[in-house]
Amino acid sequence: MASPVPGQKAAGEAAPASNPFEFHVYGPRHLSSPSWWDLLRSSWKDPNYRRMVIACFIQGVYLLELDRQDKRDERTGLAPRWWRHFMYRLAHTLVDERDGSIYGAVLEWDRQALLAGYAPYRPAGAPAAVVALRGTLLSGATFRRDVVDDLRFLAWDSLKGSVRFAGALAALRSAARRHGARNVCVGGHSLGAGFALQVGKALAKEGVLVECHVFNPPSVSLATSLRGFAETAGEMWGRLRSWLPYVGSAAAPAAQAAADDVAGGGEAAASLERAGTAKWLPHLYINTNDYICCYYTDAAAGTATVTTAPGGGGDGGTSTMGKPGLARMVLVSKGPTKFLDAHGLQQWWADDVELQVVLNHSKLIDRQLRSLYALPPAAPQARQ
Repeated sequence: MASPVPGQKAAGEAAPASNPFEFHVYGPRHLSSPSWWDLLRSSWKDPNYRRMVIACFIQGVYLLELDRQDKRDERTGLAPRWWRHFMYRLAHTLVDERDGSIYGAVLEWDRQALLAGYAPYRPAGAPAAVVALRGTLLSGATFRRDVVDDLRFLAWDSLKGSVRFAGALAALRSAARRHGARNVCVGGHSLGAGFALQVGKALAKEGVLVECHVFNPPSVSLATSLRGFAETAGEMWGRLRSWLPYVGSAAAPAAQAAADDVAGGGEAAASLERAGTAKWLPHLYINTNDYICCYYTDAAAGTATVTTAPGGGGDGGTSTMGKPGLARMVLVSKGPTKFLDAHGLQQWWADDVELQVVLNHSKLIDRQLRSLYALPPAAPQARQ
């Protein structure tokens, strides 16, 4: 990426070419800046607008790291315009102290910028703070740390051992304490989406429910594949047992129940479906031509922990917090089909992409949230 040339050009010198990642070149075409009109009719209530702006914030984090690598300052940097356009400011960056790379940022509503437009407060639905997390950058010094976390997820289906997980969780927790959980959002793309999902879930276990938007979250891992093999084997074994009943064995019903637990998600999933206690479910944005995230569309047998709102439309929601059983999985129905484009972030603010909200009983979401919403064990009764 060529760095913009500061200052004025000399006589007869050609004007410097625009950087391809400048907001007015690469960004969305029809997203207006907030104004006093938003106080009456907030654009943030539109799920399309919300999705596109959060995707822009994440793109800004990618560019923060590229600005650092190319030694661009605040005046010449590409990143600031990606949030200033929407009246947000950079509160602080999330830095990997091992190599100095920027992997995330906390963006807060810029009240002073809005006052400059003669609007006294932020529009309804606009989050007070957004924690945005980027994915893998295959360039510069950050390449090694990014790939290590990619391999960590591939091997363990978890990012909790990463330094960046701890930093992102601390930033999200701090933002929730400062602004209130209902006014905070976390979003990420690719590897950053994996972090966003896991730190959001970690806070949910503490009873702190923040809105979560994840774009192209990773779904391919050795751990997931092994679990899938175990589930398939358990289902096949259960069918075999049903074909060959062992008459006279008192242990047969218990063995069959254990096999059913492996195949169908177990008692925890069933109790979740009956109780309807889910309070935190993320918004997922999936392109099925992206093999990194496409397994989120695999249906879970016999579970219904991920559903859409009855009769709901659009491609997202302002928030699913406090609405048991509601979640959004947004799929690209008409858009990029080549892998690199299908995994890209740009499609989520593009004007020509066609999306659909699906009713999807996702195996991966069910597995990830089962421990979060399983009914607590019954309290032991006092002895008489």
